[in-house]
Amino acid sequence: MARKTRKPTKKAVKAKAAKRAKPKRSQPARAAKPTTTKSRTQKTSKLSATKFKKLAPSLVQLAPPGFDVDKLLKAKEHWSRQLVRRPGPGIIAPSPAPESNVVGVGLGERIAGGKHTGTAALKFFVRVKYPEDQLKESDRLPESVDGLPTDVEEVGTFRSFQDPRTMIRPGPPGSSVGFQDATGNLMAGTFGALVKRGARRFVLSNNHVLADENQLPIGSPTFQPGFLDAGVPATTSAIGRLSAFVELRTVQPNLVDCAISEVDDLSLVTNTILKIGVPKGTTTAQQNMIVHKFGRTTGFTVGFVDAAMMDVSVEYPRGVLNFENQIIIKGLNGESFSDSGDSGALILERNTSLAVGLLIAGSASHTIANHIGDVLQALNVSLS
Repeated sequence: MARKTRKPTKKAVKAKAAKRAKPKRSQPARAAKPTTTKSRTQKTSKLSATKFKKLAPSLVQLAPPGFDVDKLLKAKEHWSRQLVRRPGPGIIAPSPAPESNVVGVGLGERIAGGKHTGTAALKFFVRVKYPEDQLKESDRLPESVDGLPTDVEEVGTFRSFQDPRTMIRPGPPGSSVGFQDATGNLMAGTFGALVKRGARRFVLSNNHVLADENQLPIGSPTFQPGFLDAGVPATTSAIGRLSAFVELRTVQPNLVDCAISEVDDLSLVTNTILKIGVPKGTTTAQQNMIVHKFGRTTGFTVGFVDAAMMDVSVEYPRGVLNFENQIIIKGLNGESFSDSGDSGALILERNTSLAVGLLIAGSASHTIANHIGDVLQALNVSLS
C-alpha cells in the first residue's frame, strides 16, 4: 500500500520549467519602484468589555448576577500573563506545576462531572489533569478568582498541524518515508512508530516500504519524506538505514509485513505520532474495538475492528501473497480508513492510545493490519 509513480525525465522537467518561465504576453518594461524592508511583528489586541459582549453574548448571561465583565476580563488577563505568555522557545517538560501544565487560560462555561452547569468560569486548559493525591499545594490552581468559579479541563498538548508529505525534523510517525528506487520509480509509505532494542532506536514500517519486498540490502538508507513527496529537485534526506526485515514469502503464508531502519542521530526523529501523540503501550485487537491512525495519505482517520483473525490474499507487485490471522478494519460512518501510501501506519485503540496493529494493505472499503504483538516479536523490538 506504498504509493509509487514513474520519475519524470530530465527533458520533461526542463520543458516544464521553461513553460513556467515564459511570460503570458509581452509587457513594456517598467521602472522598478524603490522598496524598503521592514521587520513586522504580530499585533496583540486587548479584549474589551464591548468586544467580549459581542463575541460571547451567551457567556455574559451565564455570569453571576451583577458580576462586572471588566473584572472577568482582568482575571483572564492576569492568569494568562502568569501561565501562558511565557517567553522562551523549546519543548516544556511535563509536570504538574501550573507553569508547565497549563496551555490555555480563557472564559467559558463550567463543566462538572461531564455536564454543563450554566455558569461562567475562568477556564484553565491543562496538558494532564493530575489526581488530587499527586498535586502539591503549590501545584493547585485556584477554585475561584474574585468570586468567579474556575474550571480545569484536560486538552493534551497543542501542536501545529504538519503536512506529513513534507520534510519534518524531527521526523514523526505518521509522516512520509521510503527508499530510493534505483529504477527511477518514486514511492512513499508511512513511518509507523519509533521502536527500540536496548539503547538502539529504529523506524518501524512495512517490508515493502523500507526494504522493497526483500530486495534492498541491509544498510540501505530510509528517507523522510519518501521520494514520491520530495519534489524535483528532491527535498529529502536519510533518517535511518535498513536494519532488519521479515522476509515476505510467496509460497507459505505470511504473518507480518514489517521492517526497521536504525536511527543513528536521535535528533532526526520523535516518537510522537502526528495528531495522536505517544503510544502508551500495546494491546490485542478485539471485535468492534474503535481504533484510529495517522497515515501519509489519508491523515487522521477513525474506524472499528471488523474481524481480528482473518486469512487474506493481498496483491503485491511481486504477486499475490497470503497472510494469516490479520486484523480487518472499516472506517466509521462509511468513510475509508486508509488509502495507497498509508502502508506502515500504526493503528491504536482510540480510548487508550494502546497500539493494536501495523497497517499493510487495503481496498476502498476495508483495511488490513498485522497484529502489533506479532510485528514486535518478529523484529525483537518494543515501542519507544
